[in-house]
Amino acid sequence: MTEPSGPPRVPVTVDINGVSVSRQVEPRSLLVDFLREDLGLTGTKVSCELQVCGVCTVLVDGRPVSSCTFLTADADGAAVTTVEGLSDGQTLHPLQESFVDNFALQCGFCTPGFLMMSKALLDGDEVPDRAAIVEHLEGNICRCTGYEPIVEAVEHVAEQLRGGTHG
Repeated sequence: MTEPSGPPRVPVTVDINGVSVSRQVEPRSLLVDFLREDLGLTGTKVSCELQVCGVCTVLVDGRPVSSCTFLTADADGAAVTTVEGLSDGQTLHPLQESFVDNFALQCGFCTPGFLMMSKALLDGDEVPDRAAIVEHLEGNICRCTGYEPIVEAVEHVAEQLRGGTHG
């Protein structure tokens, strides 16, 4: 008698925070589960599982995606950046520093999603003003900070990118 072979698997190779990772995954495997359960990258959080709150945001080829609804197989050949990939291991990313300096986190649960959305915004062609920051982050939910410190933290980094000018 043969044992069941289990669910079918597909090969994926993904660049995760600068490291190439190859695995066999179930076709229905969600990117958030792959990151958290298979790779141990637990900085990406799970909340609504409906692409509503922004908590699970990661960057796929520089574009923010909700990893709770994004299939791992769809990341094959892509570069994925998680919150763990922001710092170099010793030095915080300027956004991370600004979140600390501006008291833009309390419980910290939503912070990875806000950081990744903010990074995507600041990596764009133009340095955003306050209105653009607010608009870009409106899909992310925080129940602790009241949003103002988060916007101020991103605005601070945007001002640094502008060379310290206000605008």
